[in-house]
Amino acid sequence: MIGKTMSARFMAAAGIGLLCLAPANAQTAADSPAINQTPAQPLLQELPSVADLADRLLPAVVEITIEAGNGSPTTPGASPEAPEGGQGQPAPDDPNNPFRDFFEDFLRRGPGAEPQQRMTSMGSGFVIDASGVIVTNNHVVEGADTIEVRFSDDTVLKAELVGRDPKTDLAVIRVKPGKPLPVVSFGDSDRLRIGEWVMAIGNPFGLGGSVSLGIVSARNRDINAGPYDDFIQTDAAINKGNSGGPLFNLRGEVMGINTAIFSPSGGSVGIGFSVPSNTAKNVISQLVEFGETRRGWLGVKIQAVTDEIAESLNLDGARGALIADVTATGPAEKAGIQAGDVVVEFNGRPVNSMRDLPKIVAETPIGSKVPVKLLRKGEEVMVTAEVGRLEDGEKLVAAGTPESQPGTAAPAVVSALGMTLSSMSEELRTQFSIDKDLKGAVITEVAKEGPAADKRLEPGDVITEAGEQDVQGAADITARIEEARKANRNSLLLLVAKGGKAAEMRFIALKLKE
Repeated sequence: MIGKTMSARFMAAAGIGLLCLAPANAQTAADSPAINQTPAQPLLQELPSVADLADRLLPAVVEITIEAGNGSPTTPGASPEAPEGGQGQPAPDDPNNPFRDFFEDFLRRGPGAEPQQRMTSMGSGFVIDASGVIVTNNHVVEGADTIEVRFSDDTVLKAELVGRDPKTDLAVIRVKPGKPLPVVSFGDSDRLRIGEWVMAIGNPFGLGGSVSLGIVSARNRDINAGPYDDFIQTDAAINKGNSGGPLFNLRGEVMGINTAIFSPSGGSVGIGFSVPSNTAKNVISQLVEFGETRRGWLGVKIQAVTDEIAESLNLDGARGALIADVTATGPAEKAGIQAGDVVVEFNGRPVNSMRDLPKIVAETPIGSKVPVKLLRKGEEVMVTAEVGRLEDGEKLVAAGTPESQPGTAAPAVVSALGMTLSSMSEELRTQFSIDKDLKGAVITEVAKEGPAADKRLEPGDVITEAGEQDVQGAADITARIEEARKANRNSLLLLVAKGGKAAEMRFIALKLKE
């Protein structure tokens, strides 16, 4: 009865849809004269058949089942790290984050469950080497004690983890088959066009070998999942368990790895996201060869160039990546790159926005010496940087740098741009828990309305630069304001340590009006 009811509802809905195609006063075929009829032109192209393609590709797509112990299931998605200078990303389990990874455990632990209960989870993957190399998502296998792979002929093999990369949510596992396995290969995702047909194959809800068809809805999506976000968006049906499965074009090439969906309901609503093949290729190659990634590193914190910041820097438009801070002893510092510089080209590749730089640097071979084009105080500057290794750089940053002596500028208090500032003192450093190595002017009060409040400056923030010059005390701020006004500037660029923390440097452009 359920099937019949659903069928009747579908037919009724379809009938209403068909009736709405013509105006209410349109003539029917029976009412129309039999003469002077013009054959109707087809409005829709015939949908493609993917039956032969699916037959060919299904043997290379696998179901992945993992077991994790200690009462801790596979993490649905590792908390991603921010790009150099980027903002922290929302936690995967944040209920307010719509881009939560859709991979979830099919067996959930109840409130009274034993802490040592073992958990079973499922995902998808695909074979890229006949010897048994399989690609999937990092969040599918992260934390797994055991991994099993089921093929389309119901063969089940144990798998071992080769390597994984939380930043792109990719992983490689390996099985030992008794014979060569069917494989699929990566295509060029840069050639993928919006509106092009694509096909997803995977293991939704444990239903292995499920095929769905859709189109490319958008490209270059940033969903705050990691530092190298560049997702393909598709309306092909993707659900829980599709994680790690391939997204094919109609030539049978892997264009992406299905990773996440937007889903208020928990199921597919036609908004899915796939890691592009061109992002995955280099990562997968490194995981296979080294068991880990080896990315390039510049040693900077960056932020976007807004229209206001561009005007403050006397740039011709908002472009490039603004250097907010430089890591001590890192490649950028050694190359002479400074806070306030704007990177517009790296190794001959244009940097059109902040998002471009981390990806370009990461893809640059470690140890290579590359030209970097900068804009500094309105002038073009060329430097040469020797690219370091990101993984080593992260250890350097985590270890911290030696603390310098606090500033000794004489205390002074000024009011400007909707805020009250004081030169640094030990009393203020203690009151606001300001890092010992910071020098500058401390914001002690912010008016409810004004330029400072508009940019969400707060007491305890420290201004270390103004107008691209170091700030030793509060009086420097008023001097820079006067200089900017005399130059007919509409705003003043400040380098601010939010909360008095050197690790939270931000460039902020304040309008020169109260």
